[in-house]
Amino acid sequence: MNDAIPRRASLEVLRAEAMDERAVLIQERLLGGEDPWEFMEELPSVDELVVFLLRAENIVANNGAIPGEARNYRVLRQIALEYPELTPTVWRLLGATNTHRKWDTRIAQLPDAS
Repeated sequence: MNDAIPRRASLEVLRAEAMDERAVLIQERLLGGEDPWEFMEELPSVDELVVFLLRAENIVANNGAIPGEARNYRVLRQIALEYPELTPTVWRLLGATNTHRKWDTRIAQLPDAS
């Protein structure tokens, strides 16, 4: 298992890519008729998108194996070590905050009532 994060770009470049991605997400939702006052808080921040991008690259580098809880912790911790400016974001993602966001993987899936 390789948890190392290959350093592919500067944090500034990664943030620029994430800003572009976030702008696309916002544009799609606006074009879908959604009210930005209702969805903006649900969207991941630029730094959260960068962490998700780096995590996804690690998954691809590990033959697409989805990490379990322990490996996910190690991968996110390695991201924080490789990109110190992302440390607060990594710890926030590892913690119990932001669980109101629909994309947050820690939100418990409710059983289907049907």
